[in-house]
Formats: sequence, structure tokens, C-alpha cells
Amino acid sequence: MSVTLTGQDETTLRTAAYGSVTLLAAAGAVDKPHKIAKNGSMALASATGLVGHVLAVYPEGKDLAGRSAAEIADRVLPALTAAMGLLSKQDPAEADNFRRTVLVAVEAAQAHQGKPSPVMVEMTRKITEALDAG
Repeated sequence: MSVTLTGQDETTLRTAAYGSVTLLAAAGAVDKPHKIAKNGSMALASATGLVGHVLAVYPEGKDLAGRSAAEIADRVLPALTAAMGLLSKQDPAEADNFRRTVLVAVEAAQAHQGKPSPVMVEMTRKITEALDAG
């Protein structure tokens, strides 16, 4: 099945994926936010398929740094749902690939953090819920 993504669609995918990692870094600000962001971003950069090609381009100018976790969530969670919706309509396999990719990045972002804080657990739940809503 062929998937056609507009520039706006690709921006939505990047905002959703990299924004998820940024959201976790903001939620884990007490710990090591830069390490959280680095680990998650490396996982996104290793994605394959159509999703990998889209995520290979880091979303320049879409930096969410310096914003509160609430402001980041207001942009990222709807983007996750929208990304899943647009991919599901065109190719359910690519939607599944995107979902798995984001969840691997979420897991990688939390690696070596010890027991995740309640805030990190809640953000992970919200990210998963947004992916499932699409």
C-alpha cells in the first residue's frame, strides 16, 4: 500500500514523536532531562520504513524546550492522535510502526532512570492513550 504524506503530515509525525520525548524530558526535569531527551531521540532516529524516513529529519524550528510540561502536552498529545489517524487511514501497518517507534522511544527515554517517578508514569500513560485514540 502506498502512503502519501504532505509536508504538514510529516510535521505532525515529527511533532508527535519528538514531542513525546520532549514531554518526558520536561516531566523528568528533576532527574536528567538531557539524558532522557537524548535516549529517546536516538531511538526515534533508528526507526525504519516510512516512519524512519520522516523521523530522520529532526524537526528544526519545532523545539519545545523552555515550555512547561502542560504546554508541551497541549501540542504533543493531539499530534500523536492525529498522526495515528492519518497513518491508519492510509496504511495500518505504518500506523502500527509509528506507534511501536514512539513507544520504543518512550521506553528508551526512561532507560537507566531507575524506578520511574509518578509524573513519568502518568506522562507515559497519556502518550499511550493518545496513540490509542488515533
